[in-house]
Amino acid sequence: MTAFAGALLAALFLSNTAWSQENQVRFVTSGSVNWLQKEMNAQVSFDLAQAGIKLPAGRLMGEETLSEAYPRLLRPHILSIKLDSGSLVRNLVDNGEISLEDIDRISLEAVEATSLSADLSQMIGRYTISVGRISSLLIKHRGALEPPRPLIPVQTADYTGIIIIATEELPVRGRRAQALAEPCLFPKIWDTGMNLIYERNMFESRDNPMIRYALEENIFRPTPSGLDGELALMAGSNPLRILAREVYGIYPTDLVIDQSDALKILSSENNRRLLREGRVILVLNNAQLQRNIIAP
Repeated sequence: MTAFAGALLAALFLSNTAWSQENQVRFVTSGSVNWLQKEMNAQVSFDLAQAGIKLPAGRLMGEETLSEAYPRLLRPHILSIKLDSGSLVRNLVDNGEISLEDIDRISLEAVEATSLSADLSQMIGRYTISVGRISSLLIKHRGALEPPRPLIPVQTADYTGIIIIATEELPVRGRRAQALAEPCLFPKIWDTGMNLIYERNMFESRDNPMIRYALEENIFRPTPSGLDGELALMAGSNPLRILAREVYGIYPTDLVIDQSDALKILSSENNRRLLREGRVILVLNNAQLQRNIIAP
């Protein structure tokens, strides 16, 4: 047997051993999205004894087992994030617009922390992924579309930001039902005449999300703008506050606003600029903004 053949057989043996070990390990995963913090949090764990790993010598092996497995294990959680009112991130993979390798690259950028459980029986990995990083992967247009200009503009103030409030159940457009608005990566805004006011191709930045989600308590603060912290920096001292009238979509992520409110935005070049720059805050129910991901 040549030296090359021997090395090849050894490599195949090691590869098969690693494959067998991984397939013997039963991983437990969970994930959630915090839309306020713009991050996905996930946890992966496995039983050390069941994997044949003994402490203390086996701790490094346990950490390496997690490091090798977690990108694949986080895939279902990322793929289950709502893209817009009609699709999930997984639909882009199914359509060939992005690949599973793209998804894994996002996972590999996660902030990672590993630890042992209190009883030393489990190896646990915790991972934090930027939701903004996911959305930036999916924004492919080079120039932003111009928001529509009304045929008959109205007199309107120049605002510094746009806030749309949808904290209560609202009628679902086209259905005899009511629902709480849900968060997604790319929500749309319509007016009551079902004219499209805002969508992701009207947003010009790849480095920030096209909207920010917030709680109602964060937009009625004892500050000059009424806004809290980062929101005040983003939406300025004179934001336009709007009450949503309806929700829309297979997933009720799109908000419908009154035509008169839409005209306040579209009748001014300054206010249309707010859309292009993503100076838009959607205020949803707290229960919708911090949710576990149900992945298959």
